[in-house]
Amino acid sequence: MKDHVALRWAAKRPKLAMLLAVPAMAAALAASASDLYTRTSWPIPESELDRLVFGELRQHGLEPAPPCADAVFLRRVYLDLIGTLPTPAEVIGFLEDKSPDKRAALVDFLLERDEYADYWAMRWGDVLRIKSEFPINLWPNAVQAYHRWVHDALRANMPYNEFARRLLTSSGSNFRVPEVNFCRAVQGQDPRALAAAVALTFLASRLDAWPEDRRDGLTALFSRVAFKGTAEWKEEIVMFDPRVAEGMQGMMPDGTTVEIDRHEDPRIAFADWLIDGSGRDWFCRAMVNRTWAWLFGRGLVHEADDIRPENPPVHPKAFAHLAGEFARQGSDVKELLRLIVNSRCYQQSCLARSESAEAIRHFACYPVRRMDAEVLIDALCQLTGTGESYSSQIPEPFTFIPEDQRTVALADGSITSAFLEMFGRPPRDTGLMSERNRKPSDAQALHLLNSTHLQNKLERSGKIRALLRKHAKNPRAAVRTVYLALLSRRPANDEVQAALDYARTPGINHKQAADDLVWALVNSKEFLYHH
Repeated sequence: MKDHVALRWAAKRPKLAMLLAVPAMAAALAASASDLYTRTSWPIPESELDRLVFGELRQHGLEPAPPCADAVFLRRVYLDLIGTLPTPAEVIGFLEDKSPDKRAALVDFLLERDEYADYWAMRWGDVLRIKSEFPINLWPNAVQAYHRWVHDALRANMPYNEFARRLLTSSGSNFRVPEVNFCRAVQGQDPRALAAAVALTFLASRLDAWPEDRRDGLTALFSRVAFKGTAEWKEEIVMFDPRVAEGMQGMMPDGTTVEIDRHEDPRIAFADWLIDGSGRDWFCRAMVNRTWAWLFGRGLVHEADDIRPENPPVHPKAFAHLAGEFARQGSDVKELLRLIVNSRCYQQSCLARSESAEAIRHFACYPVRRMDAEVLIDALCQLTGTGESYSSQIPEPFTFIPEDQRTVALADGSITSAFLEMFGRPPRDTGLMSERNRKPSDAQALHLLNSTHLQNKLERSGKIRALLRKHAKNPRAAVRTVYLALLSRRPANDEVQAALDYARTPGINHKQAADDLVWALVNSKEFLYHH
């Protein structure tokens, strides 16, 4: 935190320097109170994925981090699978559960929750550029239909090969066959732009880096996509162009040439090659790398959508293993998530045993990263019992979002706010994963420290008021509940004492003390980051 920011905060809330130091104090206590963040032994067996990753780590002279504590795993997996913080009751229930397989059971439980589809539809909305306004211009009706289709496919756990085939080959109205919007959510809609979107989405590859003959070959396969308007406002038909007079030759990304009859839709030939043919390994690797990046903040190949021979994976054997398992399990996305999240690699602590930058790059610990903008504002609303107001007045028809709807469930990338833009929500212009920005800034720190936005949430918070009433005669219990709600763990004794000492400061009432404790913890890295 910048010194001038800390000084402004200290001036606004007297003696809060002590509370702001609480999370740092907790980190310092980790060596003596390791159960806060780490365990001494693994609660899960080693998998084949772990043997491959840890074996390669040792070849690089890196020692894996220790296993993360139960509370850390609980918070991590809630954020990574459903984009939501666990409630205090869920934290206590998990920590007190003595079942040896409770981590795997929790993963299964989260994958079936309604929030799963909301959260992963947000992820795919970024990749598929689900946005009504410039420069994508899907328009609101198509955005709602498209997002609903993606959401329902994820909720039903549609196999990824079917998901991809329908996006690649469907024809019809963009309102009634929503998956055709894949071809519309592209800047330009010319064959080269469509080919670039296909390569980025399904091969995690940048078309501009390909040899010219292969760029032209893939472009040819999408040269027969036609668009036709209707009498309904903003409706458009996506179809195979029936005006084609002769056959053509296309080239697959591996250099294989293919003859296309004039009556045949080349998109189908490409989908066959990609999903069931010699492109299947490329297809599976691209999805594995995206999923890994969504769970760890960076891919086995980094950037996650820049797979090419000159940019090899850090763990090639583990990468090949995951791709093979994904193919063997019929492109089951939930099974892929289970395979990764139930591994020791994923369940490592973020406290690396090596200070080398290679520890992060090679996944010798869990990489720390800031919460996504949508997840962060939802967490603040969940903690305070408040909502956010979103609306879009252009283009027509006007769109108004109920305040109780989670931000991660917003369908339209054009509907935004100053908070979302400040904290790096992607504009959904290109489909590149790098559009999402998790870098901290002074503006973000100042907003969390000094904004009326957050202050109003705290002052309107029925949840914090209810907490005070429930624990009016037991301030230690009140502090513990705040920690459980914000950090998903029980506080250390020193942390409880620091908060109680602050509450006894002359001129500070119980409401002020509770608000200040919440505000101080909200500004801690332990709250703001996946760890």
